[in-house]
Amino acid sequence: MPFWLELLICACLILGSLFALVGAIGLYRLPDFFTRLHGPTKATTLGVGGTLIASMLFFAHHTGSLSLHELLITLFLFLTAPVSAHILSKAAMQQKVELTERTRGQPWDDDH
Repeated sequence: MPFWLELLICACLILGSLFALVGAIGLYRLPDFFTRLHGPTKATTLGVGGTLIASMLFFAHHTGSLSLHELLITLFLFLTAPVSAHILSKAAMQQKVELTERTRGQPWDDDH
């Protein structure tokens, strides 16, 4: 395997791992549901995407043909993560999940 390809695969893996780590830390450290929702939907999605792109490059070199399975998984993940985050936030708004005082904005009116 050429050195430049190994370097590119390692860069995708490291970048994907860093994004996944930031997403996991955000999920653990952020104070309420609405702020915690950003960790898995944004950073972790990019982390899995970087890992899948590295996998696509690695197996494309070893098999000699381009496999689009990883690209389709990445595309599906990028399409479904925002939709699921939206559904979760709408459900939390319906249940009137508590916010911390530092969270800006009110997702619902208090007079209803």
